[in-house]
Amino acid sequence: MAVGIFAGVPVRDYASALEWYKRLLGSEPAFHPNDIEAVWRLAADRYVYIVEDAGRAGGAVCVIWRDDPAAEVERIAARGPRPVDVEKHGSVWKWIYRDADGNEFGLGGEVAPPG
Repeated sequence: MAVGIFAGVPVRDYASALEWYKRLLGSEPAFHPNDIEAVWRLAADRYVYIVEDAGRAGGAVCVIWRDDPAAEVERIAARGPRPVDVEKHGSVWKWIYRDADGNEFGLGGEVAPPG
C-alpha cells in the first residue's frame, strides 16, 4: 500500500501567501487542486500545501528535514525569506520561518561541528 504525506498550512490571503511560499520553497507549486490551494512536492509522496481558510490560519507548524540545512537557509535568504529564530539542540538545528499569518515553517537538520 502506498502512503503519501500531506502537510496543510491554512492562510488568510491565498494570493500573497502563494508568493511567499514560492520564495520559501524555491519553486512553483506542483499543482493547484482549485482556486484556493497550492501543493508543492517536497520528495516522493511528501507534499506541503497552502489553503485559504481564514478561520484556521496562523496555527500550522511544519518542519522540513534537510541534509545540509545551513546551505538551504542561505538559498532561501537569497530569495527573500529570513528565519525569525533558530533553535539549537546540540548538532541538530531548526531555523524558524513565519508567514504573514504566523504559521511556523521550520527547516531543520544536523549541522557539521565547527572547525
